Amino acid sequence: MGALFSFFSAAYYVPKLYLGSTPAVLSVRASVDSKSVDKVSLNDFLTLRVPSLHRGYKPAWWLNNGHLQTAYCVVGDFSKIDKVEYDRKLIRTLDGGTIGLDFTPPAEERTFEDDTPIVVVLHGLTGGSHESYVRSILAPVCTPVEQGGLGYRGIVVNFRGCAGVPITSPQFYSALNTEDLRMAVMYIAKQYPRAPLIGVGFSLGANVLTRYLAEEGSSSRLVAGCALGCPWDLVASSDRLESRLFHRLVYSRGMAQNLQNLVARHKDALSKFPDSTLWRSFQAHLPKKDMTLMQFDDAVTRLAGGPSPPFPFASARHYYVAGASHNVLDNIRVPFLAISAADDPIASSIPIGETDNPLVAIVVTNGGGHLGWFEAGKSFGTLERWIRKPVLEWIRAISEHLVVERGLGKPLHEVDGFLKEVGRDDIGCKEVAGGGHVVGVEGEEGLLAGL
Repeated sequence: MGALFSFFSAAYYVPKLYLGSTPAVLSVRASVDSKSVDKVSLNDFLTLRVPSLHRGYKPAWWLNNGHLQTAYCVVGDFSKIDKVEYDRKLIRTLDGGTIGLDFTPPAEERTFEDDTPIVVVLHGLTGGSHESYVRSILAPVCTPVEQGGLGYRGIVVNFRGCAGVPITSPQFYSALNTEDLRMAVMYIAKQYPRAPLIGVGFSLGANVLTRYLAEEGSSSRLVAGCALGCPWDLVASSDRLESRLFHRLVYSRGMAQNLQNLVARHKDALSKFPDSTLWRSFQAHLPKKDMTLMQFDDAVTRLAGGPSPPFPFASARHYYVAGASHNVLDNIRVPFLAISAADDPIASSIPIGETDNPLVAIVVTNGGGHLGWFEAGKSFGTLERWIRKPVLEWIRAISEHLVVERGLGKPLHEVDGFLKEVGRDDIGCKEVAGGGHVVGVEGEEGLLAGL
């Protein structure tokens, strides 16, 4: 009886994998230098190259539910682990906005071959390159091979106003707006034309990544994607946050307060655009005590969360409908791995059975909370993030074994100093002065981490 109980207990903690009815067939090398190419189904590719997905993830017993896992993301001390330093470059967009690209390792630390893979990371709601969940992936990704890492390059795309990036236009960011990612990837591809680019997104960043891949289809400059803790159906996730008392008081208000604090630190910059919707909304609605996430999105994001069109929206709910990513999965044309936790209290909607895209794999763990996935470490009382194991395996498998059999984006050219795609004149970007060396979390006081 004990053996039977152990079997079912172990099976409970094995992540559940959902694939299309006919998984894609990938062209795969046996090794990096191999000239032999085999045809392998996505299911077999994951079984062989991402074995962590077929083993158990068991949350640490003292963080045995989604609320505790999520809380530890916020209150845990991660300052002494996964230390990552960056070189920051500021990218000016055609509309006058600024995106912050953080490159790691810094240029003075190491040189790379031209075809070294690059992991392009998108952070969560009010995060940035300093977040512990970002560093938990980039630290081993960018550690040299001889020290046990992958030896790749990492680049974090910091959204407008996040992680110390200045706001230089009356436009914010959102789960719907993919243009800033599009321009960032254009810039990265121009700098490193021979390097494969693999996208990894967390929470809101996962939503942006998913939508970008769907919009780009076979023209994607990213050869693969990995979405972690994606909110998917923004309406469903919002309804749960707003309708449950604890979720509304803790999570919805907590995220709204983060956003209010983030916008407030750019008050002087926003005041330079007195006729803008963003500034007028700031004056009319912020700060507001006990504001919920939906109320913030109704006051700010639905109006200034991206370019016009499609912004502004009639309401936050209209923005949520337009910004959802669960209903665009069918349009993705690159290998795509999404991992969600069944007990995630924030991104509570998971699109199981909503796509039959053969390139999409959705994995659900029975625990992990929102961007947590903490398990007991090797030493008593310590914690490790389980999620880094499958993510690193996926990144390595894509980089070293996948044969990319298509073009990588539309041609690029410069027009009046701005990098643009041939045939598209409404977006463009160029590097501007600023940036510098980024270490730690200086300047992030007043914001709750981990969200």
